[in-house]
Amino acid sequence: MQKGFNTDVEWGGTTYHIQSEDWGFENPFLVSRVFSNGAVVKNIKTSYRDILKPSALRDQRAVRLALIEQHQSILDQLVSGKLL
Repeated sequence: MQKGFNTDVEWGGTTYHIQSEDWGFENPFLVSRVFSNGAVVKNIKTSYRDILKPSALRDQRAVRLALIEQHQSILDQLVSGKLL
């Protein structure tokens, strides 16, 4: 299981908190949530199988990179107005 990421970003006069985490090899998903005022406004759950090659499904470095990419993608989508 990887350590996750937490980022606060202000967009459109609202502060959003983005939290991304790895649920580990036993529950192989990357999960990101976007919060506004303490409420979840968006939930993104991605299976390892959907984003990793079969040979990388148990590779911690590959999972870490995928987690970084998912978190950054959500930040990019949010500030470009494409997420919410």
